[in-house]
Amino acid sequence: MKLFVSAVMFFLLLNRFATAQTLIRDSCKTAAAKDPNLKYDFCVQSLEQDPQSKTATSLTGLVLASTNNAGSKTTNVKGIVETMLKNKNYPPGTEPELHTCVELYNGANASLNEALMNVKSRDYRSANVHLSSALDAPRTCEDGFKEKHATSPVTNENNVLYQKILIPLAFTNML
Repeated sequence: MKLFVSAVMFFLLLNRFATAQTLIRDSCKTAAAKDPNLKYDFCVQSLEQDPQSKTATSLTGLVLASTNNAGSKTTNVKGIVETMLKNKNYPPGTEPELHTCVELYNGANASLNEALMNVKSRDYRSANVHLSSALDAPRTCEDGFKEKHATSPVTNENNVLYQKILIPLAFTNML
């Protein structure tokens, strides 16, 4: 009897994982088709590596998971920049831009938190506004370096962050 129950539980979990994987791939495919900036492979890989995304059963669940994922990445990139500033490990003359980036990441995190609340209350229009606002942070950070004709030490991190925020924004546009 225990073996039977274990087998049933195993197949239910396997089915749930397969359903989530299909949801992720289908959602990323649709979103990438609608938004040329969204990279399909990045979207799938990012979500399949996230435990919360792998248990999502709806597009709304994926929006919540990917917004949390974007928030974590924003905090991570902010920490990288703060460490650079603390250790004075940055290209000469770029300290002001790095401080601006930290402020932008703070704003992006606040916007992502607002977007989460909006999605939970099914206010997708407001969620879209807040996600769009958060999406500006990595690009604006990079623009600050370009304006000074300086090389950004966080270009790769900002590119990843941009994609991470673009995922829930693209998904919200599908709701």
